Amino acid sequence: MQLFSERIINLWNKCKVRAIILLSLVLQIILVILGNRRKLTARFWIRIIVWSAYLSADWVATVALGGLARTIGDSEDSTHVPTNALQEFWAPFLLLHLGGPDTITAYSLEDNELWLRHFLGLIIQVGVAFYVFLRSWGNTYLTFLTIPIFISGVIKYCERTFILRSSSSEHFRDSLPSTPDLCQDFVKVTEQDTTELESLEGLTKSLVEPHDGIHPKDRSLILAYFLFERSKFFFAERNLDEKERKRIYSIFEDKESVQEAFKLVAVELGFMYDVLYTKAAIVYSRLGIVLRCITIFSSVSASVVFSAIIDTHVYPFIDVFITYLLLFGAVLLELYALILLFSSDWAKLWLIKLKISQNNPFSKPLANLFGRFFDHSQSLLTGSKRWSETMGQYNLICSCLKKVQPACIQVQKLPFMGKLLESKFLTWNMDVNIDHHLREKILRYLNKQGHRLNKDDRSYLRRDLILRRRGNFALRKRYNFNEMNAYWCTFSLEFVDSLIIWHIATDICYYVDLDNIQRGDVDSNRKISKYLSDYMLYILVFRPSMLPKGIGEVRYKETCAEATKLFKQKRDDEDDISSETKACKALLQKYNPGDLAQPDDFREEEFSMSRSQSLLKFGCILFGQLQNKAGHDYKKKWEIISDVWVEMVTYAAHSCKWKEHAQRLRNGGELLTHVRLLMAHFGLSKQYFQNLLPQLTKLETETETETEIEASTRA
Repeated sequence: MQLFSERIINLWNKCKVRAIILLSLVLQIILVILGNRRKLTARFWIRIIVWSAYLSADWVATVALGGLARTIGDSEDSTHVPTNALQEFWAPFLLLHLGGPDTITAYSLEDNELWLRHFLGLIIQVGVAFYVFLRSWGNTYLTFLTIPIFISGVIKYCERTFILRSSSSEHFRDSLPSTPDLCQDFVKVTEQDTTELESLEGLTKSLVEPHDGIHPKDRSLILAYFLFERSKFFFAERNLDEKERKRIYSIFEDKESVQEAFKLVAVELGFMYDVLYTKAAIVYSRLGIVLRCITIFSSVSASVVFSAIIDTHVYPFIDVFITYLLLFGAVLLELYALILLFSSDWAKLWLIKLKISQNNPFSKPLANLFGRFFDHSQSLLTGSKRWSETMGQYNLICSCLKKVQPACIQVQKLPFMGKLLESKFLTWNMDVNIDHHLREKILRYLNKQGHRLNKDDRSYLRRDLILRRRGNFALRKRYNFNEMNAYWCTFSLEFVDSLIIWHIATDICYYVDLDNIQRGDVDSNRKISKYLSDYMLYILVFRPSMLPKGIGEVRYKETCAEATKLFKQKRDDEDDISSETKACKALLQKYNPGDLAQPDDFREEEFSMSRSQSLLKFGCILFGQLQNKAGHDYKKKWEIISDVWVEMVTYAAHSCKWKEHAQRLRNGGELLTHVRLLMAHFGLSKQYFQNLLPQLTKLETETETETEIEASTRA
């Protein structure tokens, strides 16, 4: 039985090439407009649209090119058929589409690793387009108009393949020089002359400042570019020496402006995104500018000549209409890409270089002219945001409460899509703007540790201790918890178990204290603690690859199942647990902290056996411990909790591999990535090395224990 009628099949055979060509153009427009937006927002719908367009664009263009080749192959002399002659002119436009826009070359880092596959596609698709071009060769204006578009298509496709190769992990690492660029065109680096021994004792002073003549408003951009040249070594898993550490630290030393510090990192990560996911590496080079001039001139000249010379009356109207769409679409996309080029940070660096140039008297007026255009276009297209400036929020209790409610539609049971829909739409998941107080607390903690490292001749020993902190240091040194009370809920557990326990305890404290919060008795530490608690659980559920390896997802599911069972039992007993506060009280009734053995009553072997027990119970124990320690001093309790969460965030940020941080740049960015880079700038990274350190600290490490070294540090 024939599913479609003969008429519909014939209509599709006549229109399929036209439809696919138009679809390819639409996909290119989507990628040009939204391809660069994904680094500024974490919105789910933008990711879905860009993902769909990116995966479909190459396939659609390839199918269209094959359709054109088949059409010309079915015609014995296509040059005498008006329909075929005009459609063959579309082939080089498909090469332009396969080359992709400047705003996106790779959807994810894995696409960069497949550059060889794209290189093979380049050879095949250019060969097919060249075959179509040769078969349609004739002494007509249309034939000669095909040449510039064909050249532009080859240039675009070669650019994309080259960028994918350059951004692959192996080639990106190998392309870095032995030492970072000093950026002498933009900054001046001054250092005190000392002996190597004095250098190890931290007596040297590095200072990185922009050159004279650079406007104060451009200072952040210049310093961010200097930092970017060094952050490339971090992302490539390369090491930097002690001299570079001091140069980087001099930029952040005693920096009191939280907004400026986070802006530097945001601009720096924006440069990194451009290098990994766009054509920035070639577009903003001299060769790239020349190639861009060629492609723009080719598109504009072909459009003008086609409109002025070609007699369109001999061709079908629909084909003429599509041809005009392709021509003017190519021109508009090139112009839009040119506007984006001039509104980028890379272009502004070029303008700054022109302004301070002493060799060319015409450079400064030219830079001022382009600078006015740059300021207007940047504010119009991108605004002031550098990344999403949000962090995901996910709460265990809220999620479990929603699961015990009767579902209107059983979408969870749908095959294949059920889990995806449940995780994206049916769970309590949202984004919140990152609070200024949260940034300030993180920066104050990192600034204090960086200042101590810079003044300490045993900085590498102390650095390793700081990087191992998971809340235990804050509990012991700042709030005088004994070793067992501090370690049982932090250092003695797997990190994910500790995270879940502290998430539960934080929630219980948060909702039990609601009455006091309404009276205004609790400061911003409560808000910080709640945000970080829900953010870290969001990372565990939706970004588990960013956390240390373990059985975190299993432990989380077990805890969710236990909580859901408890809440469902309470509901069946007609107890009201419709709110988070009542759910927390139900947990405390089930696991009364006063009736449970306290951690300081555990023997070590008993505690080791208890690790397979309920994390809900341990969360209630921790809640009781915090209540007993703080008493009615709510301010102190939330200071304890917020300090623990800051240490846990820094531990998670450093434990996450740079590749995972780079992956998150394409989804609006993550707070963990910004924290990790800030840590590196303050010296909290194992990618700094010092050759003479082991010889000078050998005796100290033999005579002084780790506990004694840590005890000498005061927060």
